[in-house]
Amino acid sequence: MAQSVGIKDVARAAGVSVGTVSNVINRPDTVATETRARVLSAIDRLGYVRSESARQLRAGRSRIMGLLVLDMGNPFFVDVARGAERAARQAGLGVMVCNSAQNPGEEAEYLSLFAEQRVRGVLLTPADATGRNIEAFRRHGIPFVLVDRVAEGTTECSVSVDDVAGGALAVRHLVDAGHRSLAYVSGPPGLNQVRDRRTGALEALAEAGLGPDALRELPTERLDVAAGRDAGARLLGLADRPTAVFCANDLLALGVLQAMYAAGVRVPDDLAIVGYDDIEFAAAAAVPLTSVRQPAVTMGAMAADLLLEETEEESAARPHEHRRVVLQPELVVRRSSLAGR
Repeated sequence: MAQSVGIKDVARAAGVSVGTVSNVINRPDTVATETRARVLSAIDRLGYVRSESARQLRAGRSRIMGLLVLDMGNPFFVDVARGAERAARQAGLGVMVCNSAQNPGEEAEYLSLFAEQRVRGVLLTPADATGRNIEAFRRHGIPFVLVDRVAEGTTECSVSVDDVAGGALAVRHLVDAGHRSLAYVSGPPGLNQVRDRRTGALEALAEAGLGPDALRELPTERLDVAAGRDAGARLLGLADRPTAVFCANDLLALGVLQAMYAAGVRVPDDLAIVGYDDIEFAAAAAVPLTSVRQPAVTMGAMAADLLLEETEEESAARPHEHRRVVLQPELVVRRSSLAGR
């Protein structure tokens, strides 16, 4: 694990005393302009973050694990948090849960907060597709595990579901039911999960001898019910409307279902719908929703266990071996997709 940057490192880089660095941080008006600028430059260059929990850490290691997810309004991430909290509690730790709201700027702010609080480690579902937030956070030397995301291009641990396989399960089911014209309500295209589920959908179409033009994509800015209703309205406006729709998550699917119900379109007779995640509300919908189940609680617990394993091995001066855990999805068939064509 990389060594975190301390106030002494800043003082050494700026050529000043530790007291001067402290004054720049706490009483900047007492420090000469040129000296203050030199210290601030060193802070920025080294990535120093003031630790609000330094008093606690002098007495022992942090007992807090950070969890940063895309949307706590999505029951899928609530289940991930439940799993992580359960594993952390068994280890005597607490979990600080934060919501990036799928916003890279908010994600960066929360990662900075985690660094400031010197948490034991972080479980992270990234919102920033560029990877810049992860790269900036890495320099603080705080371990993290990616959740619901394969650790491509990184060396950290990750726990994810095979979303390519999940997308293929959904569309293969629709094709087997006789559908030849489908839509994909995809969510933000920058998210890896959205792209992987589309890749799986296209693979299933290819298996059936259908080209990519058999799948019409309807992107949305968010992964919530309101975005699903908007996609449903666009779907209703298509001249050659598909007979089935695969949604990147259940909230989108529930929104599409609401739009169809309001317009008098029968599900599944006029339009079959398949969601993704298999949240609790999927089975309780007016038309019970077929969905690709992700083991969300298991995912959160396994990610927390990997983080605990890494921090314990680092403290014992043993090398930690990063691992990528990929779980398999499962198709749960309900009435929303059962009518044949």
